[in-house]
Amino acid sequence: MTGTTDTGTGSAGAGATGPGAASKSAGTDADAAGTSGPCGGFPAGGPATATATGGPANGPAAGQGRRAPIPYPVVLAVLGASVAVTATFGIAVGSIRVPADQVWGILLHRVHPALADPDWTRVRETIVVDVRLPRVLLAAVVGAGLAVCGTALQALVRNPLADPMLLGVSSGASVGAVAVVVFNVSLFGVFSLPVAAFLGALAALVAVYFLARSGGRMTTVRLVLAGVATAEVLSAVASFLVVTSNDPHKTQSALRWMLGGLAGTTWASVWIPVAAVLAGTAVLLGVCRSLNLLLAGEEAAVALGLDVHRFRGALFTLVALMTGTIVAVSGQIGFVGLIMPHVVRLLVGADHRRALPAAALLGAAFLIAADLAARTLMSPEEIPVGILTALVGGPFFLWLMRRRTA
Repeated sequence: MTGTTDTGTGSAGAGATGPGAASKSAGTDADAAGTSGPCGGFPAGGPATATATGGPANGPAAGQGRRAPIPYPVVLAVLGASVAVTATFGIAVGSIRVPADQVWGILLHRVHPALADPDWTRVRETIVVDVRLPRVLLAAVVGAGLAVCGTALQALVRNPLADPMLLGVSSGASVGAVAVVVFNVSLFGVFSLPVAAFLGALAALVAVYFLARSGGRMTTVRLVLAGVATAEVLSAVASFLVVTSNDPHKTQSALRWMLGGLAGTTWASVWIPVAAVLAGTAVLLGVCRSLNLLLAGEEAAVALGLDVHRFRGALFTLVALMTGTIVAVSGQIGFVGLIMPHVVRLLVGADHRRALPAAALLGAAFLIAADLAARTLMSPEEIPVGILTALVGGPFFLWLMRRRTA
């Protein structure tokens, strides 16, 4: 499925003593410096970046009208502005519209009363601060977290089709959430559903981890196959719980959660995902060099001192825990972790020091916009945001594949 074969540590170590190891080391050093080449379907480190093996850059030959890459600060500035604009519209638009200047006035007044004169009603302030702002913030956090997890996971398994839903964690969360809805469990009060979803995700993580480590070490093929198999089994369990429920209202609630959505978000449900995504992203930024080494291949990574199997296991656990925390509050929202990494690599290249921050900003802006469309296109009805991300992500991914093969 991954299109790659795993090479044992011993063979990699043996191969690191000959002349070939020098070329691999040189290529990997280039990757660590931000010029990662194509590997497992990944693009090179930008339109004008040479490959890791010292070959020509992707695209037309030099001097034949090749476009210069967009400066990285400009990309970050544009993506940051996109987050601010989509967040403003996400707060302003709804059944009761609030002018954009009032939105910022209310927020600034909450920061410090001297920053803005309160010329709005108390109702509008409540709508902005207590109803729409936490939902927009959660959409940004979920989008950023899924995009960052997808970027890391595609490097981890060296497969451009990998996304956070590949690990089976979201399916485990679905079983926990559906069980709470169908059996009307209220052990933790209003937090029963997210707690059960996280516990289901954690159980799926443990199952996938031990299945992938059968035989003594975790390989890419075993990890992907264990994740896919676990996801299929748990999805079947969740579907069985839904179809055997005698209460149509519970069935509908369970289905809407499985399709993904951010309705009913409160401040209490925001802080744990915020902490998880910030901490997880910080850890991933700290291991960017190791992620870049994985893109260059396992043999080259081992030759430069990376314990590939231990690193893969630790990173898999981190990504799965982030995904479980996100899915516990948002349901299954697909394609964000699959599409955003590809768009980011087109903009800034494959170096994770650049790709991870850009992916977080792009994922946040995308999901805020998708959630805004989900609650306004058929107002007063609300479309599950997971449906919209699939409708947008599927055709875009097909277009991206055609563009790659053209």
